[in-house]
Amino acid sequence: MSCKPTPILVDSHVHADDERLVIDRQHVMDSARKHNIAAQIVPAVSQQHWPRLKQLCDNNADLHPCYGLHPCFYSEHSNTHLQELAQWLGREPAVAVGECGLDYAMAGADKAQQQHLFAAQLAFAREFNLPIVIHAVKAVEDVIRMIRASGHYRGMVHSFNGSVQQAHRLIDLGYLMSFGGAVTYPRAKRIRGMVASLPLESMLLETDAPDQPTFKYQGQRNEPAYLVDVWQSISALRDEDEETVASVTTENARRLFMLPEF
Repeated sequence: MSCKPTPILVDSHVHADDERLVIDRQHVMDSARKHNIAAQIVPAVSQQHWPRLKQLCDNNADLHPCYGLHPCFYSEHSNTHLQELAQWLGREPAVAVGECGLDYAMAGADKAQQQHLFAAQLAFAREFNLPIVIHAVKAVEDVIRMIRASGHYRGMVHSFNGSVQQAHRLIDLGYLMSFGGAVTYPRAKRIRGMVASLPLESMLLETDAPDQPTFKYQGQRNEPAYLVDVWQSISALRDEDEETVASVTTENARRLFMLPEF
C-alpha cells in the first residue's frame, strides 16, 4: 500500500471564519496543514463579518482573505455596504473580491438587487486589479453576460454547476472553474463528466467548508483537510497522474490569487 505524502494543495474556497468551526478551529487548521493544504482562500459573505475574517487571516499566514457581499444575503446588503467595501478594499490587503454573484434558486429572489450588487463588485475588482470569486446558482447565463459587460476577465466560479458549454465560455473570458465535494459522489455524473473533460489549466480545487462535504463524510461538517478526497477523485476521473493534478491546480490558484511560492 502506497504511503506517499500528499503533494501541496490549495483550498480555493473555504469559509474558515464560519461559526460552525469556532469550537475546534485550531484542530481543523492543524489537520489541513498535516494534509499539505498550503493555502486557503477565505471569502466573506457579509459586511459584518469582514473584521473577524481579517483577524483570522492576520493570525494565520496560510489563510488569504477575500471581501465581498454574498448574493444569498442580498436583503442584508445596502449601498452603504458597497461604499464601505470600496473603502475596505482600498485599505485592507485582499487576494480577491467576493464571494459575490447571483443565486436564482432562492424563492422570491430579487434578481435586480442581486445584479446591482454583483455589477458593483465586478467594478471594484477591476478598479483594484483583483480577481473575483463568483457564486452562480441557476444564473450562469446572467453571470456570463455581466462579466462581458464589466470588462473584468480575471476570477473563478466556485462550485461550478453549469454546463460544459458555459464552462468553456467562461474559460474564454479568463475565468477558472472550481470544483469541490460534489465530484466525489458517484451519482453526480454530469459534474464528474465535466471534470474529466475540461482543461486542467482551467480548474481549481475547493471544499466550501464547512458546507458541501465529500462522499466519505456526507452528512457531516466539511473541513479543508477533506480537499484530499476532491483531489484524488478528480485525478481518478481524469485518469491522470495525481501529482500532475495537484501541481497544476495548485499553480492555477497561486497564479490567480498572486500567492507567494510554497
